[in-house]
Amino acid sequence: MSSMVLQQLYTKCLAQGAYFIASNGAAAVIDPLRELDPYLDLAKENNCTIKYIFLTHFHADFVSGQTDLATATGATVVLGPNAQASYDYHSATDGEVFTVGALSLEVLHTPGHTLESSCYLLRNPEGKAEALFTGDTLFIGDVGRPDLAAKSSMSTQDLAGLLYDSLHNRIMPLPDDVIIYPAHGAGSACGKNMSSETSDTLGNQKRFNYALNTDLSKEDFIKELTTGLAAPPAYFPENVAMNKQVNTPFDAIIKRGVNPLSIHDFESLAAQDDVLVLDTRSVTAFAEASVPNAWFVGLDGQFAPWIGALVTDIQQKIIFIAEKGREEEVVMRLSRVGYDNSLGYLDGGIETWIAAGKDTVNTPEVDAATFVTGVRQGIIHNPLDVRKETEYANGHLEDITNLPLDCIHKNIAQLDASKTYHIHCAGGYRSLIYASIVRANGITQVVNVLGGYNAMRPVM
Repeated sequence: MSSMVLQQLYTKCLAQGAYFIASNGAAAVIDPLRELDPYLDLAKENNCTIKYIFLTHFHADFVSGQTDLATATGATVVLGPNAQASYDYHSATDGEVFTVGALSLEVLHTPGHTLESSCYLLRNPEGKAEALFTGDTLFIGDVGRPDLAAKSSMSTQDLAGLLYDSLHNRIMPLPDDVIIYPAHGAGSACGKNMSSETSDTLGNQKRFNYALNTDLSKEDFIKELTTGLAAPPAYFPENVAMNKQVNTPFDAIIKRGVNPLSIHDFESLAAQDDVLVLDTRSVTAFAEASVPNAWFVGLDGQFAPWIGALVTDIQQKIIFIAEKGREEEVVMRLSRVGYDNSLGYLDGGIETWIAAGKDTVNTPEVDAATFVTGVRQGIIHNPLDVRKETEYANGHLEDITNLPLDCIHKNIAQLDASKTYHIHCAGGYRSLIYASIVRANGITQVVNVLGGYNAMRPVM
Protein backbone atom coordinates (compact mmCIF):
# COMPACT_ATOMS: atom_id res chain seq x y z
CA MET A 1 0.00 0.00 0.00
CA SER A 2 1.03 3.62 -0.37
CA SER A 3 2.57 5.43 2.58
CA MET A 4 -0.66 7.34 3.22
CA VAL A 5 -4.37 6.63 2.77
CA LEU A 6 -6.90 9.35 3.62
CA GLN A 7 -10.55 8.73 2.86
CA GLN A 8 -13.58 10.82 3.70
CA LEU A 9 -16.76 8.81 4.29
CA TYR A 10 -19.55 11.33 3.78
CA THR A 11 -23.10 10.50 4.81
CA LYS A 12 -25.45 12.84 2.97
CA CYS A 13 -28.52 12.27 5.15
CA LEU A 14 -26.66 13.58 8.21
CA ALA A 15 -24.34 15.85 6.21
CA GLN A 16 -21.61 14.14 8.22
CA GLY A 17 -18.01 13.31 7.41
CA ALA A 18 -16.07 10.48 9.06
CA TYR A 19 -12.43 9.84 8.14
CA PHE A 20 -10.19 6.80 7.64
CA ILE A 21 -6.42 7.33 7.71
CA ALA A 22 -3.86 4.56 7.18
CA SER A 23 -0.11 4.10 6.79
CA ASN A 24 2.23 1.10 6.96
CA GLY A 25 -0.27 -1.34 8.45
CA ALA A 26 -1.81 1.03 11.01
CA ALA A 27 -5.03 3.04 10.75
CA ALA A 28 -7.11 5.62 12.59
CA VAL A 29 -10.79 6.53 12.28
CA ILE A 30 -12.17 9.96 13.12
CA ASP A 31 -15.82 10.48 14.15
CA PRO A 32 -17.23 7.08 13.05
CA LEU A 33 -20.92 6.31 12.67
CA ARG A 34 -22.43 3.29 14.41
CA GLU A 35 -22.32 0.95 11.40
CA LEU A 36 -18.86 -0.60 11.40
CA ASP A 37 -18.56 -2.31 8.02
CA PRO A 38 -17.25 0.74 6.09
CA TYR A 39 -14.28 1.08 8.47
CA LEU A 40 -13.61 -2.64 8.84
CA ASP A 41 -13.77 -3.06 5.05
CA LEU A 42 -11.28 -0.24 4.51
CA ALA A 43 -8.92 -1.73 7.08
CA LYS A 44 -9.09 -5.10 5.33
CA GLU A 45 -8.70 -3.54 1.89
CA ASN A 46 -5.59 -1.67 3.03
CA ASN A 47 -4.23 -4.59 5.07
CA CYS A 48 -4.03 -2.59 8.26
CA THR A 49 -5.18 -2.60 11.88
CA ILE A 50 -7.28 0.21 13.32
CA LYS A 51 -5.14 1.55 16.16
CA TYR A 52 -7.01 4.70 17.23
CA ILE A 53 -10.56 6.06 17.13
CA PHE A 54 -10.57 9.84 17.54
CA LEU A 55 -13.64 11.87 18.48
CA THR A 56 -13.47 15.58 17.75
CA HIS A 57 -16.14 16.11 20.45
CA PHE A 58 -19.34 14.55 21.81
CA HIS A 59 -21.61 14.94 18.81
CA ALA A 60 -25.17 16.17 19.29
CA ASP A 61 -26.72 15.30 15.93
CA PHE A 62 -25.81 11.62 15.66
CA VAL A 63 -24.72 8.70 17.82
CA SER A 64 -21.12 7.85 17.05
CA GLY A 65 -19.72 4.33 16.88
CA GLN A 66 -16.56 4.51 18.95
CA THR A 67 -17.47 1.85 21.53
CA ASP A 68 -18.63 -0.79 19.03
CA LEU A 69 -15.60 -0.11 16.80
CA ALA A 70 -13.23 -0.33 19.77
CA THR A 71 -14.79 -3.65 20.81
CA ALA A 72 -14.46 -5.02 17.28
CA THR A 73 -10.87 -3.90 16.71
CA GLY A 74 -9.18 -3.38 20.08
CA ALA A 75 -8.47 0.23 19.08
CA THR A 76 -8.01 2.98 21.66
CA VAL A 77 -10.72 5.64 21.83
CA VAL A 78 -9.18 9.12 22.08
CA LEU A 79 -11.17 12.04 23.49
CA GLY A 80 -10.11 15.66 23.81
CA PRO A 81 -9.17 17.46 27.05
CA ASN A 82 -12.03 17.85 29.58
CA ALA A 83 -14.05 14.99 28.07
CA GLN A 84 -15.59 12.48 30.46
CA ALA A 85 -17.22 9.24 29.33
CA SER A 86 -18.34 5.99 30.95
CA TYR A 87 -16.32 3.75 28.57
CA ASP A 88 -12.57 3.18 28.33
CA TYR A 89 -10.78 6.03 26.57
CA HIS A 90 -7.50 7.90 26.43
CA SER A 91 -7.82 11.50 27.61
CA ALA A 92 -5.67 13.48 25.20
CA THR A 93 -3.67 16.52 26.19
CA ASP A 94 -3.26 19.61 24.04
CA GLY A 95 -0.29 19.10 21.73
CA GLU A 96 -0.16 15.33 22.23
CA VAL A 97 1.01 13.43 19.15
CA PHE A 98 -0.26 10.02 18.04
CA THR A 99 1.64 7.90 15.52
CA VAL A 100 -0.20 6.03 12.77
CA GLY A 101 2.39 4.18 10.69
CA ALA A 102 4.60 6.86 9.13
CA LEU A 103 2.00 9.55 9.88
CA SER A 104 1.29 11.58 12.98
CA LEU A 105 -1.83 13.25 14.38
CA GLU A 106 -1.41 16.16 16.77
CA VAL A 107 -4.18 17.22 19.16
CA LEU A 108 -5.15 20.90 18.96
CA HIS A 109 -7.55 21.66 21.80
CA THR A 110 -10.08 24.12 20.30
CA PRO A 111 -12.90 24.76 22.79
CA GLY A 112 -15.90 26.83 21.75
CA HIS A 113 -18.43 24.57 20.06
CA THR A 114 -18.01 22.39 23.15
CA LEU A 115 -15.40 22.52 25.90
CA GLU A 116 -13.72 19.27 24.84
CA SER A 117 -13.74 20.10 21.10
CA SER A 118 -10.41 19.24 19.52
CA CYS A 119 -8.96 19.26 16.02
CA TYR A 120 -6.42 16.72 14.78
CA LEU A 121 -3.52 17.91 12.62
CA LEU A 122 -2.25 15.25 10.21
CA ARG A 123 1.43 15.34 9.23
CA ASN A 124 2.83 13.25 6.38
CA PRO A 125 5.94 11.00 6.68
CA GLU A 126 8.15 14.03 6.04
CA GLY A 127 6.50 15.94 8.90
CA LYS A 128 4.61 18.38 6.66
CA ALA A 129 1.17 19.49 7.87
CA GLU A 130 -1.27 17.99 5.35
CA ALA A 131 -4.76 18.16 6.80
CA LEU A 132 -6.75 19.34 9.79
CA PHE A 133 -9.80 17.39 10.97
CA THR A 134 -11.81 20.17 12.55
CA GLY A 135 -14.99 18.46 13.80
CA ASP A 136 -17.54 21.21 14.48
CA THR A 137 -14.94 23.86 15.29
CA LEU A 138 -14.52 24.99 11.68
CA PHE A 139 -16.82 24.15 8.77
CA ILE A 140 -16.46 25.09 5.13
CA GLY A 141 -18.04 28.56 5.09
CA ASP A 142 -19.03 28.56 8.75
CA VAL A 143 -18.13 27.57 12.32
CA GLY A 144 -19.91 25.45 14.92
CA ARG A 145 -22.78 26.92 16.89
CA PRO A 146 -21.77 27.90 20.43
CA ASP A 147 -25.06 27.29 22.21
CA LEU A 148 -25.19 23.49 22.48
CA ALA A 149 -22.83 23.20 25.44
CA ALA A 150 -24.01 26.35 27.21
CA LYS A 151 -24.84 26.01 30.92
CA SER A 152 -25.08 28.21 33.98
CA SER A 153 -21.30 28.45 34.38
CA MET A 154 -20.58 29.00 30.67
CA SER A 155 -22.94 31.07 28.52
CA THR A 156 -23.39 30.91 24.75
CA GLN A 157 -21.45 34.18 24.54
CA ASP A 158 -18.63 32.73 26.66
CA LEU A 159 -18.35 29.75 24.34
CA ALA A 160 -18.40 31.98 21.27
CA GLY A 161 -15.49 33.90 22.78
CA LEU A 162 -13.56 30.68 23.33
CA LEU A 163 -14.25 29.68 19.73
CA TYR A 164 -12.86 33.00 18.48
CA ASP A 165 -9.67 32.37 20.44
CA SER A 166 -9.42 28.79 19.18
CA LEU A 167 -9.79 29.85 15.56
CA HIS A 168 -7.34 32.76 15.78
CA ASN A 169 -4.72 31.19 18.03
CA ARG A 170 -4.74 27.53 17.01
CA ILE A 171 -6.06 27.20 13.45
CA MET A 172 -5.38 30.41 11.51
CA PRO A 173 -1.58 30.32 12.14
CA LEU A 174 -1.38 26.98 10.28
CA PRO A 175 -0.11 26.93 6.65
CA ASP A 176 -2.63 28.04 4.02
CA ASP A 177 -2.27 24.80 2.04
CA VAL A 178 -3.52 22.63 4.92
CA ILE A 179 -6.76 20.90 3.87
CA ILE A 180 -9.72 21.43 6.21
CA TYR A 181 -11.86 18.35 6.72
CA PRO A 182 -14.92 19.19 8.88
CA ALA A 183 -17.44 16.89 10.55
CA HIS A 184 -20.41 18.43 8.70
CA GLY A 185 -21.56 20.21 5.56
CA ALA A 186 -24.68 21.93 4.25
CA GLY A 187 -27.89 20.60 5.73
CA SER A 188 -26.57 20.06 9.25
CA ALA A 189 -28.16 21.94 12.16
CA CYS A 190 -24.73 22.33 13.80
CA GLY A 191 -24.07 25.64 12.03
CA LYS A 192 -25.89 28.45 10.22
CA ASN A 193 -24.32 28.86 6.80
CA MET A 194 -22.36 25.76 5.80
CA SER A 195 -21.12 25.19 2.27
CA SER A 196 -22.06 22.13 0.25
CA GLU A 197 -18.32 21.57 -0.24
CA THR A 198 -16.91 18.94 2.11
CA SER A 199 -13.27 20.12 2.22
CA ASP A 200 -11.18 23.16 1.31
CA THR A 201 -7.78 24.72 1.94
CA LEU A 202 -7.34 26.83 5.03
CA GLY A 203 -6.16 29.66 2.76
CA ASN A 204 -9.48 29.69 0.90
CA GLN A 205 -11.38 29.66 4.16
CA LYS A 206 -9.39 32.65 5.40
CA ARG A 207 -10.59 34.49 2.28
CA PHE A 208 -14.21 33.36 2.12
CA ASN A 209 -15.34 32.20 5.58
CA TYR A 210 -16.85 35.16 7.45
CA ALA A 211 -15.77 33.70 10.79
CA LEU A 212 -12.07 33.87 9.82
CA ASN A 213 -12.23 37.50 8.69
CA THR A 214 -9.42 39.27 10.51
CA ASP A 215 -11.38 42.54 10.34
CA LEU A 216 -14.06 40.98 12.56
CA SER A 217 -13.40 41.92 16.18
CA LYS A 218 -13.95 39.39 18.93
CA GLU A 219 -16.99 41.36 20.11
CA ASP A 220 -18.49 41.40 16.60
CA PHE A 221 -17.67 37.70 16.13
CA ILE A 222 -19.57 36.84 19.29
CA LYS A 223 -22.53 38.96 18.19
CA GLU A 224 -22.54 37.43 14.70
CA LEU A 225 -22.30 33.89 16.02
CA THR A 226 -25.05 34.22 18.61
CA THR A 227 -27.57 36.07 16.40
CA GLY A 228 -30.20 34.20 14.41
CA LEU A 229 -29.58 30.78 15.93
CA ALA A 230 -32.61 28.55 15.50
CA ALA A 231 -33.44 26.35 18.47
CA PRO A 232 -31.51 23.07 18.23
CA PRO A 233 -33.52 19.91 17.58
CA ALA A 234 -34.83 18.33 20.77
CA TYR A 235 -32.86 15.11 20.29
CA PHE A 236 -29.45 16.84 20.43
CA PRO A 237 -28.97 16.55 24.24
CA GLU A 238 -30.07 12.90 24.07
CA ASN A 239 -27.40 12.10 21.48
CA VAL A 240 -24.73 13.90 23.50
CA ALA A 241 -25.64 11.73 26.50
CA MET A 242 -25.53 8.57 24.39
CA ASN A 243 -22.10 9.51 23.05
CA LYS A 244 -20.75 9.58 26.61
CA GLN A 245 -21.94 6.06 27.43
CA VAL A 246 -22.01 2.47 26.18
CA ASN A 247 -25.16 1.86 24.13
CA THR A 248 -26.95 -1.20 22.79
CA PRO A 249 -24.62 -2.82 20.22
CA PHE A 250 -25.47 -1.86 16.66
CA ASP A 251 -25.82 -5.49 15.56
CA ALA A 252 -28.43 -6.14 18.25
CA ILE A 253 -30.44 -3.08 17.16
CA ILE A 254 -30.43 -4.28 13.56
CA LYS A 255 -31.41 -7.82 14.52
CA ARG A 256 -34.38 -6.63 16.59
CA GLY A 257 -35.55 -4.05 14.08
CA VAL A 258 -35.31 -6.06 10.87
CA ASN A 259 -38.21 -8.18 12.01
CA PRO A 260 -40.98 -9.06 9.51
CA LEU A 261 -44.42 -8.54 11.06
CA SER A 262 -47.57 -10.25 9.82
CA ILE A 263 -50.58 -8.05 9.09
CA HIS A 264 -52.14 -9.21 12.35
CA ASP A 265 -49.05 -8.41 14.44
CA PHE A 266 -48.48 -5.09 12.66
CA GLU A 267 -52.12 -4.08 13.20
CA SER A 268 -52.00 -5.10 16.86
CA LEU A 269 -48.86 -3.07 17.51
CA ALA A 270 -50.18 -0.08 15.53
CA ALA A 271 -53.23 -0.01 17.82
CA GLN A 272 -51.06 0.51 20.90
CA ASP A 273 -50.75 4.08 22.14
CA ASP A 274 -46.98 3.82 22.66
CA VAL A 275 -46.16 2.59 19.14
CA LEU A 276 -45.51 4.93 16.20
CA VAL A 277 -46.12 3.79 12.61
CA LEU A 278 -43.65 5.22 10.09
CA ASP A 279 -43.99 5.03 6.31
CA THR A 280 -40.52 5.46 4.85
CA ARG A 281 -41.33 5.02 1.14
CA SER A 282 -41.33 7.70 -1.56
CA VAL A 283 -43.49 10.82 -1.58
CA THR A 284 -45.53 9.41 -4.46
CA ALA A 285 -46.03 5.99 -2.90
CA PHE A 286 -47.16 7.41 0.44
CA ALA A 287 -49.55 9.91 -1.14
CA GLU A 288 -51.16 7.11 -3.15
CA ALA A 289 -51.91 4.81 -0.21
CA SER A 290 -50.72 4.21 3.32
CA VAL A 291 -51.85 2.80 6.65
CA PRO A 292 -54.17 5.02 8.72
CA ASN A 293 -52.32 7.25 11.23
CA ALA A 294 -48.87 6.52 9.75
CA TRP A 295 -46.35 9.32 9.73
CA PHE A 296 -44.50 9.84 6.48
CA VAL A 297 -40.74 10.37 6.74
CA GLY A 298 -39.22 9.17 3.48
CA LEU A 299 -35.80 7.58 3.33
CA ASP A 300 -34.92 9.60 0.25
CA GLY A 301 -34.95 12.89 2.14
CA GLN A 302 -33.11 14.00 5.30
CA PHE A 303 -34.62 11.07 7.13
CA ALA A 304 -32.63 10.84 10.36
CA PRO A 305 -32.57 14.57 11.22
CA TRP A 306 -36.34 14.82 10.70
CA ILE A 307 -36.92 11.77 12.88
CA GLY A 308 -34.87 13.46 15.58
CA ALA A 309 -36.69 16.76 15.19
CA LEU A 310 -40.20 15.31 15.17
CA VAL A 311 -40.25 12.12 17.27
CA THR A 312 -40.04 13.66 20.72
CA ASP A 313 -39.27 10.49 22.71
CA ILE A 314 -35.95 8.88 21.77
CA GLN A 315 -37.19 5.66 23.39
CA GLN A 316 -40.22 5.62 21.05
CA LYS A 317 -41.28 2.17 19.87
CA ILE A 318 -41.48 2.20 16.08
CA ILE A 319 -42.91 -0.11 13.42
CA PHE A 320 -42.56 0.80 9.78
CA ILE A 321 -43.38 0.32 6.13
CA ALA A 322 -40.44 0.24 3.72
CA GLU A 323 -39.68 -0.40 0.10
CA LYS A 324 -38.66 -4.04 -0.35
CA GLY A 325 -34.95 -4.47 0.32
CA ARG A 326 -34.57 -1.26 2.36
CA GLU A 327 -35.77 -2.56 5.73
CA GLU A 328 -32.29 -2.76 7.26
CA GLU A 329 -31.50 0.73 5.97
CA VAL A 330 -34.49 2.11 7.90
CA VAL A 331 -33.34 0.53 11.17
CA MET A 332 -29.75 1.64 10.60
CA ARG A 333 -30.70 5.24 9.88
CA LEU A 334 -33.03 5.41 12.88
CA SER A 335 -30.20 4.15 15.09
CA ARG A 336 -27.82 6.79 13.75
CA VAL A 337 -29.75 9.36 15.77
CA GLY A 338 -30.41 7.08 18.74
CA TYR A 339 -33.85 5.70 17.91
CA ASP A 340 -33.00 2.12 18.80
CA ASN A 341 -36.49 0.73 19.46
CA SER A 342 -37.57 -0.48 16.02
CA LEU A 343 -39.83 -3.48 16.53
CA GLY A 344 -40.22 -4.56 12.91
CA TYR A 345 -41.75 -3.84 9.52
CA LEU A 346 -44.91 -4.78 7.61
CA ASP A 347 -44.02 -8.02 5.85
CA GLY A 348 -44.98 -7.77 2.19
CA GLY A 349 -45.42 -4.01 2.43
CA ILE A 350 -48.49 -1.95 1.59
CA GLU A 351 -49.41 -4.35 -1.25
CA THR A 352 -50.09 -7.11 1.28
CA TRP A 353 -52.12 -4.71 3.40
CA ILE A 354 -54.26 -3.69 0.43
CA ALA A 355 -54.67 -7.28 -0.76
CA ALA A 356 -56.03 -8.19 2.67
CA GLY A 357 -58.74 -5.54 2.29
CA LYS A 358 -57.43 -3.32 5.06
CA ASP A 359 -58.29 0.39 5.21
CA THR A 360 -55.87 2.83 3.60
CA VAL A 361 -55.56 6.60 3.42
CA ASN A 362 -54.39 8.68 0.48
CA THR A 363 -53.18 12.27 0.37
CA PRO A 364 -54.75 14.45 -2.36
CA GLU A 365 -52.23 16.46 -4.33
CA VAL A 366 -52.39 19.59 -6.46
CA ASP A 367 -49.81 21.02 -8.86
CA ALA A 368 -48.08 24.31 -8.08
CA ALA A 369 -49.78 26.36 -10.81
CA THR A 370 -53.26 25.28 -9.70
CA PHE A 371 -52.34 26.07 -6.10
CA VAL A 372 -51.09 29.59 -6.87
CA THR A 373 -54.14 30.34 -9.02
CA GLY A 374 -56.47 28.94 -6.38
CA VAL A 375 -54.96 31.07 -3.63
CA ARG A 376 -55.13 34.24 -5.74
CA GLN A 377 -58.71 33.62 -6.81
CA GLY A 378 -59.81 32.83 -3.27
CA ILE A 379 -60.73 29.23 -4.10
CA ILE A 380 -58.07 27.84 -1.75
CA HIS A 381 -58.81 29.31 1.67
CA ASN A 382 -56.22 27.81 4.03
CA PRO A 383 -52.79 27.61 2.38
CA LEU A 384 -49.86 26.75 4.64
CA ASP A 385 -46.14 27.28 4.10
CA VAL A 386 -44.27 24.82 6.35
CA ARG A 387 -40.72 25.86 5.46
CA LYS A 388 -38.33 27.31 8.02
CA GLU A 389 -38.87 30.94 9.05
CA THR A 390 -35.67 31.96 7.24
CA GLU A 391 -36.88 30.39 3.99
CA TYR A 392 -40.24 32.10 4.35
CA ALA A 393 -38.54 35.44 5.00
CA ASN A 394 -36.53 35.07 1.78
CA GLY A 395 -39.69 34.83 -0.32
CA HIS A 396 -43.22 33.49 -0.06
CA LEU A 397 -46.67 33.62 -1.62
CA GLU A 398 -48.58 36.69 -0.46
CA ASP A 399 -51.05 36.25 2.41
CA ILE A 400 -49.89 32.75 3.29
CA THR A 401 -49.43 31.48 6.85
CA ASN A 402 -46.03 30.12 7.88
CA LEU A 403 -46.20 27.16 10.29
CA PRO A 404 -42.74 25.51 10.13
CA LEU A 405 -42.53 21.73 10.23
CA ASP A 406 -39.85 22.04 12.92
CA CYS A 407 -42.50 23.46 15.27
CA ILE A 408 -45.42 21.22 14.29
CA HIS A 409 -46.10 19.94 17.79
CA LYS A 410 -46.67 23.53 18.93
CA ASN A 411 -48.40 24.99 15.90
CA ILE A 412 -50.84 22.12 15.30
CA ALA A 413 -53.07 23.75 17.91
CA GLN A 414 -53.70 26.58 15.41
CA LEU A 415 -55.39 24.21 12.94
CA ASP A 416 -59.14 23.56 12.71
CA ALA A 417 -60.33 20.01 11.92
CA SER A 418 -63.30 21.40 9.98
CA LYS A 419 -61.06 23.12 7.40
CA THR A 420 -59.10 21.91 4.37
CA TYR A 421 -55.41 22.84 4.33
CA HIS A 422 -53.22 23.05 1.23
CA ILE A 423 -49.66 22.55 2.42
CA HIS A 424 -46.36 23.35 0.71
CA CYS A 425 -42.65 23.38 1.53
CA ALA A 426 -39.73 23.89 -0.87
CA GLY A 427 -40.02 20.67 -2.83
CA GLY A 428 -42.91 18.55 -1.53
CA TYR A 429 -41.13 16.34 1.02
CA ARG A 430 -41.59 18.28 4.27
CA SER A 431 -45.15 19.25 3.36
CA LEU A 432 -46.13 15.59 3.12
CA ILE A 433 -44.50 14.90 6.49
CA TYR A 434 -46.53 17.80 7.92
CA ALA A 435 -49.75 16.56 6.29
CA SER A 436 -49.27 13.03 7.62
CA ILE A 437 -48.61 14.13 11.20
CA VAL A 438 -51.55 16.55 11.42
CA ARG A 439 -53.83 13.94 9.84
CA ALA A 440 -52.77 11.41 12.49
CA ASN A 441 -53.81 14.08 15.01
CA GLY A 442 -57.32 14.58 13.64
CA ILE A 443 -56.77 17.26 10.94
CA THR A 444 -57.93 14.98 8.16
CA GLN A 445 -58.53 17.36 5.25
CA VAL A 446 -55.04 17.97 3.89
CA VAL A 447 -53.74 18.51 0.35
CA ASN A 448 -50.06 18.38 -0.63
CA VAL A 449 -48.67 20.88 -3.16
CA LEU A 450 -46.50 19.02 -5.69
CA GLY A 451 -43.03 20.47 -6.13
CA GLY A 452 -43.59 23.08 -3.41
CA TYR A 453 -42.24 26.61 -3.56
CA ASN A 454 -39.58 25.66 -6.12
CA ALA A 455 -42.33 24.71 -8.58
CA MET A 456 -44.43 27.75 -7.65
CA ARG A 457 -41.80 30.40 -8.33
CA PRO A 458 -42.06 30.31 -12.17
CA VAL A 459 -45.84 30.81 -11.99
CA MET A 460 -45.97 33.42 -9.21
